[in-house]
Amino acid sequence: MNGASREALAAARERLDALTDNTSVDAGQLADELAAVTALLDREVSLRRVLTDPAQAGEAKAELAQRLLGGQVGGETVDLLAGMVRSRWSQSRDLVDALEELADTADLTAAQKAGTLDDVEDELFRFGRIVSSSTELRAALTDRAASKAAKSELLRSLLGGRAKATTERLVTRLVTAPRGRSLESGLESLSKLAAERRDRMVAVVTSAVPLSDVQKQRLGAALAKLYGRKMHLNLDVDPEVVGGIRVQVGDEVINGSLADRIEDAGRRLAS
Repeated sequence: MNGASREALAAARERLDALTDNTSVDAGQLADELAAVTALLDREVSLRRVLTDPAQAGEAKAELAQRLLGGQVGGETVDLLAGMVRSRWSQSRDLVDALEELADTADLTAAQKAGTLDDVEDELFRFGRIVSSSTELRAALTDRAASKAAKSELLRSLLGGRAKATTERLVTRLVTAPRGRSLESGLESLSKLAAERRDRMVAVVTSAVPLSDVQKQRLGAALAKLYGRKMHLNLDVDPEVVGGIRVQVGDEVINGSLADRIEDAGRRLAS
């Protein structure tokens, strides 16, 4: 992707993170629904073009998406797609590629919440090695004459009971709906997404008043350096946090004024 599509995908990733960071959202169900929308827009080219037409108002496209999918999938999925079609896409196909990535990311997030993400990442790597070492298996999984049901059954016999359910779902989607990708490149992309998800941390930030963009950037950068990993900020406002801020990363809670905490972060980094 380039230009507008990169920016639109980045915004969609942030919205997905905000959704899945909410404990009430079923990331696995969200993944299934996003995958279903991916299949729909991959199949319905004219609809995809309408939803990405730069000549149409973003709000009109969002309303169309809501009318088409309302009642068919959950509200979170509808809201996510509505936000995506409000954005500008360089090519209509980029929207489908982005939805596919979000579906995979949601599945990996579900694994992360279940504490199985490391296993999934390892299984994706090992399955890729198995495929690369077996020309017969690769041929069977990429055979265009074979039905989706036959490929799914083959994967079930290989992975069922031997790999995590998330691994099986991700690989099955890739094999049955490659969308022009090679099996190897698809597995490599999944492994990369898993690694990115594993390296991501979430900081729940509660402040008395909304933080400015500069404050958010400074706090995010300081926390990322402190913990040595990418940091996503979940922001909340609570007037009870008078004149200060509360930051929670995992089980660790940091209390204090914003300026004090950032200055302390800088001192800790320098020491």
